[in-house]
Amino acid sequence: MVRNETTYFHWTTRRDYIDCRSLRNDQMINHYANSGTFTTKVGLCVNLRNLQWFDTADPDTFFPRCYRLGAEDEQHAFIEDFRRTACTSLLQHVVETSRRTRDQAEELDNVEHQVVGPGMVDMALHVCQEFLSVLEHGDIDSTAETPQSVKEQHWVEFLQDYYMVVHEGASIRGSGVFVERCQAMLIRLQEVCPQLDTDGLNNIWIIKPGAKSRGRGIMCMNRMEEILALVDSDRALSKESKWVIQKYLERPLLVHGTKFDLRQWFLVTDWNPLTIWFYRECYLRFSTQPYSTKTLDNSVHLCNNSIQKHFQPSCERHPGVPEDNMWSCSQFKAFLQLQGLGAEWESIVVPGMKQAVVRALQTSQDLVEPRKASFELYGADFMLGRDLRPWLLEINASPTMSCSTTVTARLCPAVQLDTLRVVLDRRTDPGAYTGGFQLIFKQAAVEVPQYVGVNLVVEGAPIRRSRSRLHRQTVISKPPVNMQLPPHQSSEEVETTHIPLSGQRSCAVSAFCLSGKENRAAGEKKRQLTSTSPKRECEGRKDVQNTSCVRTLGRSLASQIPLVVHTEPQRKARRLGLSLGANGETLVPRSFSFSLSPPHNMSDCKSWANQGHGSHKTRYFLPQTAFDTQHRTPTRVFPSLRSPLPTLEVLSLRPNIVAGNTACRNPNLSSHLSVHRPQLFLCSRRQSMATFKGQCTGEHKP
Repeated sequence: MVRNETTYFHWTTRRDYIDCRSLRNDQMINHYANSGTFTTKVGLCVNLRNLQWFDTADPDTFFPRCYRLGAEDEQHAFIEDFRRTACTSLLQHVVETSRRTRDQAEELDNVEHQVVGPGMVDMALHVCQEFLSVLEHGDIDSTAETPQSVKEQHWVEFLQDYYMVVHEGASIRGSGVFVERCQAMLIRLQEVCPQLDTDGLNNIWIIKPGAKSRGRGIMCMNRMEEILALVDSDRALSKESKWVIQKYLERPLLVHGTKFDLRQWFLVTDWNPLTIWFYRECYLRFSTQPYSTKTLDNSVHLCNNSIQKHFQPSCERHPGVPEDNMWSCSQFKAFLQLQGLGAEWESIVVPGMKQAVVRALQTSQDLVEPRKASFELYGADFMLGRDLRPWLLEINASPTMSCSTTVTARLCPAVQLDTLRVVLDRRTDPGAYTGGFQLIFKQAAVEVPQYVGVNLVVEGAPIRRSRSRLHRQTVISKPPVNMQLPPHQSSEEVETTHIPLSGQRSCAVSAFCLSGKENRAAGEKKRQLTSTSPKRECEGRKDVQNTSCVRTLGRSLASQIPLVVHTEPQRKARRLGLSLGANGETLVPRSFSFSLSPPHNMSDCKSWANQGHGSHKTRYFLPQTAFDTQHRTPTRVFPSLRSPLPTLEVLSLRPNIVAGNTACRNPNLSSHLSVHRPQLFLCSRRQSMATFKGQCTGEHKP
């Protein structure tokens, strides 16, 4: 009849029956996604360790010590805890044994029993002292290579003696002399170990398989080797870290000598802001057998109704314990009133349970998916210590609502009805009656940041360096020029050397600048030639005049080409003898490049020279013998220019200002990128070989 109708309210005991993520905003359900972070044994064990980020409380004050045996590091931590607990239990055994009367001691002396040496008490005191030193950061200088104070073999022997004393009733020879030291050590441990009173003497631990519920698979053990063997026997659970071991509360509060625990309901209606409702009533679940640590049977230590219903109540149990193994909180408060502890229920028990619930949910708030139209009812299990302090054991999702006893038959329907009052009536009327639920916590709204995942990625494009455009200028050289660097000479810099020009052609030749000695030798040879031969002197003057014209032209053109300023040694500049303009800035060019537009006559050349800043004498760094017509070799040999007319393409002018503070006159000087190695680019142009040879023959006659 309602099969095709939209359901606006879902209440189910199976969490996976409906996916709350697929519901609309106006559809309600009684579950939150990812609430297993605190309703599972593993989740509660792990998340409560983060309580320090949410509250100043210590989880050891309300939650028994707990470890995941499937995790290797936590298994080592459990082994250390088990050994240390054996030491503290031994100290308590020594103190409690000394309190026996003389008659009881004499009676025990007449009975034959095993005796162990007093060395184990010394070892226990030493281990406890080391533990306190670690808490006081006394091991700050210790390293991984520091040898252990107690070797493994000593631990094996100690535990065997401990089992004999505690479990089998063996006595310790001369233990009376250690009573005062043991008492002093226990007082110091009491200040840092809030669970010392509940640890007891037998070192009992409760092992829980994390994948099961309703008490299935839970066992109590008091021997470390048996615990580790049990975990190793089920590798599937161990691999998934599902084995949880928790310190058993050996000294709980008893009612007529029988152990019990409390089931407390609470309701969460929102996770942002976290809103918690606490039910005013709870109920107690009793064991069917009288409490004793001499036996580890589940009928004694597990109070789950799903387990105890399979056992018959013991005839040795106090008749004041109900046959259905349940009490309401009102009956328990009456019992406390008879014991003179009536006020402690409202001052210690209830506030302690509320604080434990709030702290457990705070550590899981970031992990549960909040949904405004969802709610969930939980059941928390507590045990009370002898001082009535509540200890949180676990939190259950979808707690049972079966009316198995007269107590649950009254409370469970009331809890469900009051839950509907909170989640339905208060939506339209904030002041509506909420029954037994009391709002105990509502935090301020927290803005949840957008989830970006665990992998943070920085995206972007790499920055590339911009390349400067090459200023390519072409110079056509008319006269045949063959240039080859002698093998025995080494080049340091590249400089543009101007060859004397005649006619309508101009030429620019890039030559290698030789070393200092070779430059001086070349200059000396030139002076000798000009002084001895008048004809050579006249030709030299003509060369100088032509070169001056070309050099001036080069200066006027080079002023338009971007330059790059470099800092070179001043002595190198003086050695090369280069200068720029009248200001005297000395330049050490790495490569000199410009284009000479061929003047039509010598007068044009002279006119260009007059426009410059004065003529400069060109120095010849290479003799004529350095030029030949051979092909280019891999080692500093330039290509022959006797082929069709070559073209010299010059890329950049690289002067280095090493003297003076005045920069080059070109405003684009600083924007030109540096090229670290001088390069010469020669390109062939198609010209008539006959014209080329004719010009060479007519212009270079002696």
